[in-house]
Amino acid sequence: MLTQSTATPTVASHAAVEEVTHLRERSLRQKMLTSQSFWVTVAVLAIIIVMTLYQPAAFASADNFFNITRNFAFIGIMALGMTAVILTGGIDLSVGSIMGLVGVVCGLLLQAGHHWALAIGAALLAGAAAGAANGVLIAYVGLPSFVVTLGMLSIARSLAIVLSQNKIIYQLGPYGDAFDAIGGGDMLGVANPVWLLVVMALVFGYVFNFTAWGRYLFAIGGNENASRLTGVPVKRIKLEAYVVSGVTAAIASVMIVGWQGSAINALGTGYELRVIASTVIGGASLIGGEGGAFGAVMGAALIEVIRNSLLMAGVDSNWQGTFVGLFIVLAVLLQRIRQRPAE
Repeated sequence: MLTQSTATPTVASHAAVEEVTHLRERSLRQKMLTSQSFWVTVAVLAIIIVMTLYQPAAFASADNFFNITRNFAFIGIMALGMTAVILTGGIDLSVGSIMGLVGVVCGLLLQAGHHWALAIGAALLAGAAAGAANGVLIAYVGLPSFVVTLGMLSIARSLAIVLSQNKIIYQLGPYGDAFDAIGGGDMLGVANPVWLLVVMALVFGYVFNFTAWGRYLFAIGGNENASRLTGVPVKRIKLEAYVVSGVTAAIASVMIVGWQGSAINALGTGYELRVIASTVIGGASLIGGEGGAFGAVMGAALIEVIRNSLLMAGVDSNWQGTFVGLFIVLAVLLQRIRQRPAE
């Protein structure tokens, strides 16, 4: 009797452990298979495999890899900041124009002979100021994010034209070469903007998933009123989200100006749509409360891989918008399908 009484709990506990382990593995598998970012990653890999088989010499070359990764790095950096805004249920249509304004500010300071560190600092401050203006009007005044950021889109672009006197700034002064190396350089055959994107994606991924600020973003997007009642500083968090969006747009602008070796007031025109598309394709919900850093990066990668593949396949570049638009619609449709069982 004593042997049975001591053995039974052991067998039962062993069975319980196996059951819990099985449930955990199944839940992880289900979570992965229902994750939109997972399927976007599969789509990116599938396109890469197909294009590598179709044009191994051109598509799979080191130069093409360098160009693809560098090009989507700029959008990916901005998409990280956009994700913070979209998580709260907002939208930022001004990021492309903020890029233009920041690029002009940076270019003018370099042209005047100022050190590249001062130029970058002023550029980031300009991006943060534009984001703060958006955030104050949205969070504290209560204006719709669509209207406010649409207004900033026009204001920032106008300021960029005025400050640059509608001219290209291509003489970047005595510190121009050092500045160009920041955005145009590479390390181990990978462009500097890509390394920066990797670091920022890791930081944003940690912030979104393991910090109070990240949890507040999800909570506000899920139910803003309930978040306010539970003590979440909704206004401050929303303001900070738009500041982050402005700063990431400024970072991308600085890297592009360094890569191109010049600053133009038209920089970033239309980029806001590509950035929003990247976040949505990567799994961010436009109603808020859903999204992540990895999805934003993979969404940006998918758009650039599609663009590059179409060019390699000889498809007219004017069709790029059609394919990107289709992927946006499919991404939203996939979100709707995944949410339907919960409803």
